[in-house]
Amino acid sequence: MPDWLALYYREPVELTHGEGRHVWDAEGRRYLDFFGGVLTTMTAHALPEVTKAVAGQAERILHTSTLYLDRHMVELAERIAALSGIPDARVFFTTSGTEANDAALLLATSHRRSNQILAMRNSYHGRSFSAIGVTGNASWSPTSLSPLQTLYVHGGVRSRGPYAHLSDGEFIVACVADLEDVLGQTHGGVAALIAEPVQGVGGFTAPPDGLYAAFREVLDRHGILWISDEVQTGWGRTGDHFWGWQAHAASGPPDLLTFAKGIGNGMSIGGVVARADVMNCLDANSISTFGGSPVTMAAGLANLTYLLEHDLQGNARRVGGLLIERLRAIAAGLPVVREVRGRGLMIGVELVGPDGAPSPDAASLALEHAREQGLLVGKGGREGNVLRLAPPMTLTVAEAEEGASMLEAALRRVQDATGGEARP
Repeated sequence: MPDWLALYYREPVELTHGEGRHVWDAEGRRYLDFFGGVLTTMTAHALPEVTKAVAGQAERILHTSTLYLDRHMVELAERIAALSGIPDARVFFTTSGTEANDAALLLATSHRRSNQILAMRNSYHGRSFSAIGVTGNASWSPTSLSPLQTLYVHGGVRSRGPYAHLSDGEFIVACVADLEDVLGQTHGGVAALIAEPVQGVGGFTAPPDGLYAAFREVLDRHGILWISDEVQTGWGRTGDHFWGWQAHAASGPPDLLTFAKGIGNGMSIGGVVARADVMNCLDANSISTFGGSPVTMAAGLANLTYLLEHDLQGNARRVGGLLIERLRAIAAGLPVVREVRGRGLMIGVELVGPDGAPSPDAASLALEHAREQGLLVGKGGREGNVLRLAPPMTLTVAEAEEGASMLEAALRRVQDATGGEARP
């Protein structure tokens, strides 16, 4: 394996099986899973409806490719197109979020005949050559080489940076002015803005509601497309909305929308939704060998049906809201926690040192202590100092309370280790 292939924990964990919101390691220890394989186990581990669909399809045929019709792929495309909000939508399936964003960039640049892309600072869009080229987080961008000319604008991070002291309204005005200034320095037409409504790897940071609606007014004047990267924010995880872009709904739907991760509940599904004129702009042949495979499409259909029939978006809103408030109450007594932020079951806990500076060491220590308590969480942020919590969306109130208690114990140990004193 490559040296750069990251593993969590000083002693890496081998996960062997899971059920519901729990997983077990090779030693038989059970963990409450608050990360879901990077937001991918969206509904539950070993969800019977999904495993039955996978097994049933695997018994019939495993693979065909997009050169042949597949009923599951057509049905899932129809449902996603209708849910996307994009008029006259077309759907192209891929195997990952990286590949979905890569396809969206190909479509946007081809449609606009330009390789100039606007992206957000602190963003992450995948590990392919083109996706790295629009990633604004240096920790995940190993090369400056790119087929794209990328221009980075402010707005993805609300509580840090030069505009952090402003009110929400002033923040939006300042970011729009920055966007206008950047566009004033471009030569020719920019193809698209790509943006995560909530930055995932960036530490679950988000702008005030309405920022992208304000951006959209500027983009429309210039004919620039908007790509909403919903790889982590889609399918109701934020609770308030089914898609992250809907927090900026005054702008209407994006021109392109990318998705992946949770829709497959562990199976490799990604894709891009676009207006027909954008999707159909390519004038060369293309297929996908593994995108839209019969097995993954059967899983996606079963998973999406379960999510909608059981109102998991509503559960994310209710249980996530309780979890956020519980964590904020915990953080009030712990100086090591700078901020608890998020929406629904997409929560970031930012850790700092005694001097108030971002502390990746504190986050790494919290990760270890949480595991010892029996809780798995993720880590992110530009400095690697943010704990990322994204449990399966079937999380119960009792499990949210259990996870919060385990995380509190871990954070108190971090507080003691960093030399600070907890507040009464």
